[in-house]
Amino acid sequence: MALSSDAPPRPHPGVEPVAGARATWRDYFELTKPKVVLLISFTAIVGMFLATPGLPPLGALLFGSAGIWLGAASAAAINHVIDQRIDSEMARTRHRPLPTGSLREPQALAFAFALGVASMALLTLLVNPLTALLTFSSLIGYAIVYTLWLKRATPQNIVIGGAAGAAPPVLGWVAITNSIDANALLLFLIVFTWTPPHFWALAIARRAEYAKVGVPMLPVTHGVELTRLHILLYTVLLSVVTVLPYLTGMCGLVYAASALILDAIFIGYAWRLWKYGAPDMPMRTFRWSINYLGLLFAALLVDHYWLVRVG
Repeated sequence: MALSSDAPPRPHPGVEPVAGARATWRDYFELTKPKVVLLISFTAIVGMFLATPGLPPLGALLFGSAGIWLGAASAAAINHVIDQRIDSEMARTRHRPLPTGSLREPQALAFAFALGVASMALLTLLVNPLTALLTFSSLIGYAIVYTLWLKRATPQNIVIGGAAGAAPPVLGWVAITNSIDANALLLFLIVFTWTPPHFWALAIARRAEYAKVGVPMLPVTHGVELTRLHILLYTVLLSVVTVLPYLTGMCGLVYAASALILDAIFIGYAWRLWKYGAPDMPMRTFRWSINYLGLLFAALLVDHYWLVRVG
């Protein structure tokens, strides 16, 4: 994909251009997709705490969290650069810094590069090289493989590309243990299975926009009804996957009870979306899915230290 010149992209109609304005720290901060990266970083931090029966070493916790955040933020900034054309044509994203001209492409690329270098240096020198390698692989998987290729190549883009987004709990685990454990892979599997119903709900809500910019999301290529069914089936599968940490002895009853409640609510949303298809259900399901993942990982953390205290 050829990169554009120094000229800012043409703003979407209705977007106020900011030509001549000096970029602010808020513009750069928005490139990092702070809300998304916050959730990603939280799952990584939970992975760190679950990797040890006591408290993780302070240095590994702090530097590992910072390095993983920087890597995720770098991937997000690259995503902004690659997607700036389609971002400028979608209502949800047309106010981002690149479509509006608040930032130019070279600035965004330099920022992404600086974040990536800082991430690799921090993880390699102050955590361990394995965490750095896996974080770099995740960065490339999301920013290049998914954004540049899969997103535009197949309606299964979010299923295949979800592997990169599911890596942070494993990265957190490896930051503490310097090894990949089967329990860490269970955390990966949870996020991997959660990703399709989470994102397909948004894709239904934004179906017309994805169709307009030529991104083959599932509701665009196979219709909304089939996508609703897929969301329901994946949510049921997710409920099975979330029980595995309890069945393997990784977690106790506090987590199991929490997971069953959260799964029941999520299935309820998916069922209503499939059965009735009210116009507001896709976004309601999408928003719940975000809360769901945060609460589920919080339950993992609470259960972990409950087991330690009881044991």
